[in-house]
Amino acid sequence: MLGFLVRLLPFWVREPLLIVVGSVLGVRILYLALEERNWAPAGIGAVFVVVTAVRVRVVIRALRARRDNPAPAQPQPPAAVRRPPAPASPAVPAAREKEPNAWGQAFAAVGVFAALGAAVWLGPKLLPSEAHGTPHAVSCPGGQETELPSAYRDTPRTVTGAELCKALNTPDLPGLLGTPAETATGASASNGTAPLTDAKVAQPEAQIEFDTHTVNVSVTYNHLSIDQYVKLMEYGNETDVRKLKVLGRPAVLSSDHIMQIEIDFGGSGGPVEQGPLARTLAVALDAKDSGGYYEITVWSTSGAFPDDDVLLDITEKVLPAIPERAA
Repeated sequence: MLGFLVRLLPFWVREPLLIVVGSVLGVRILYLALEERNWAPAGIGAVFVVVTAVRVRVVIRALRARRDNPAPAQPQPPAAVRRPPAPASPAVPAAREKEPNAWGQAFAAVGVFAALGAAVWLGPKLLPSEAHGTPHAVSCPGGQETELPSAYRDTPRTVTGAELCKALNTPDLPGLLGTPAETATGASASNGTAPLTDAKVAQPEAQIEFDTHTVNVSVTYNHLSIDQYVKLMEYGNETDVRKLKVLGRPAVLSSDHIMQIEIDFGGSGGPVEQGPLARTLAVALDAKDSGGYYEITVWSTSGAFPDDDVLLDITEKVLPAIPERAA
């Protein structure tokens, strides 16, 4: 249908239109193909450019022919049937039918459809990124609508999951993970309590997900110091445990597998399985290690072991952005 309508247009409108659209599409496809190193679209873009070049040549030849061969004068009727001249009357200039200006039509078509070409070229940059397949950085959930558990009211200046998410969802996070080209695909936050505490210990949590990595941060407002935490690890025969100082506070690095549940939409949820290996950095809430700790955990969907330097860089970036608990 569109091709039929285009064929109905006059030559001096149709051809400039096709030249503008073809050149813009061809150059744009070639640009994207070279940028992504995908040679199949590059061939399509080259076809657009070649066809456009042929149309440009056709228009140039038509303009030269129009210039070199002006319209012939109207033939005079034969002398045998020529009528005698009419009586003289005041000279009134006859209205001549104005021929359409080929150059005017061409420039008008180019001017009208130049905006179309600009929209095709600049559209991916001006429109929201979802329009061309690249999602925006996700936003953290706002303040929780439900009432906080009593453990949050009983603990002075307890942060919420939304505050943790805001501190974690920094634009520098992809670069710190070593994947600067990635964009966060998910963000979540919760205001829960620590297990086995009868809901008396606040434990807010936030998580940012990427295509290749996931970062989780939580705060546990209990009386467990980092030294006591390390002793519990020793009792559990955990390996790859390393004590250190982070931002002047006692801290400990440890490793463990996360748990994952595979859900079957045709039936019930599957069993809890062992997920990829995760690396966790626990940091005391204060330099005196008087109790409570932050935990920042990183794991990769590929199962690769997260690097300690990456975890330290993330912690040093995120921890100062988390509101401190009042003394």
